[in-house]
Amino acid sequence: MGNDGKEGIGFFQKYLTIWVVLCMVAGVLIGKYMPEIPAFLNQFEYAKVSIPTAILIWVMIYPMMMKVDFQSIKNVGKNPKGLYVTWVVNWLIKPFTMYAIVSFFLYTVFSNFITPDLAKGYLAGAVLLGAAPCTAMVFVWSTLTNGNPAYTVVQVATNDLIILVAFIPIVKFLLGISEVSVPWDTLVLSVILFVVIPLTGGILTRTIITKKKGLEYFEKQFLPKFDGVTIAGLLLMLIFLFATQAEALLNNPLHILLISVPLTIQTFLIFSIAYFACKLLKLPHDISAPAGMIGASNFFELAVAVAIALFGTSSPASLATTVGVLTEVPVMLLLVKIANSTKHWFSKPEENKI
Repeated sequence: MGNDGKEGIGFFQKYLTIWVVLCMVAGVLIGKYMPEIPAFLNQFEYAKVSIPTAILIWVMIYPMMMKVDFQSIKNVGKNPKGLYVTWVVNWLIKPFTMYAIVSFFLYTVFSNFITPDLAKGYLAGAVLLGAAPCTAMVFVWSTLTNGNPAYTVVQVATNDLIILVAFIPIVKFLLGISEVSVPWDTLVLSVILFVVIPLTGGILTRTIITKKKGLEYFEKQFLPKFDGVTIAGLLLMLIFLFATQAEALLNNPLHILLISVPLTIQTFLIFSIAYFACKLLKLPHDISAPAGMIGASNFFELAVAVAIALFGTSSPASLATTVGVLTEVPVMLLLVKIANSTKHWFSKPEENKI
């Protein structure tokens, strides 16, 4: 990943919002006029986990996991302030503000438009989003804000490890409050499938290729081969999701807007908390911006996968996580602009690099 803000941002990433919208429209059209396609794909599942979803999620996550250099974790002690901000915001604040904000809007502000049963389903999807901080797309947001690539890698690497132990208890606790029953085995299976396996695969690939051909070959020649794979996986996933959600979307177009309101407010709130905490700690912009981005954005690939595994492809919870994808890209691009235009608020980078 370059540090000039341009490298790594290809044509598809630059116009990601447009591709997201086009894929959503394509998915809805397929779901409405060719419903046999999603019906056929939905037949393939194991232990409530959709196999097509699992494959597409591996396609999305695996290339990103190869970028994570876990050896960099040994340098955590050199400048831990930015990491403290990331950990506190992601795990002690974000899941709970997500629950509070979405509950307030769905059960109180929008109570005339959404039934309590639907609100419970949408809240479950939001909880899954809130408990999963971004580990993939944050590399894109970091590059767009001239983030320190080495530090971003450490933030992502430590978050990936925390997800392994914190995601399930947080989801279980918050869904328990919402009176949504969640089987432990499906949650554990989801984390193994969508975090442990791609993470292990990424580490092994990185280790093997680096040993055989060297780090420069791995970063300059091997990784670029996968540049478009994550985005392609995301876009195909969106078509599949929106095809399976077509009926719910066409019957409740207003609900998409209503779900997106609290999700957008949550995104701005979490970014502000992390970004200004870094400013108070006098951290440089190239650490502060990625810290804000990693908290504000979600590991929506995991949230979508778990929602489908727990509640099914056509559930309100799956719809809410899908709306999370829809709102995240344009909102994060706006936050990138805000971060870039406020760079002068921060101190210049000194010995802050890992």
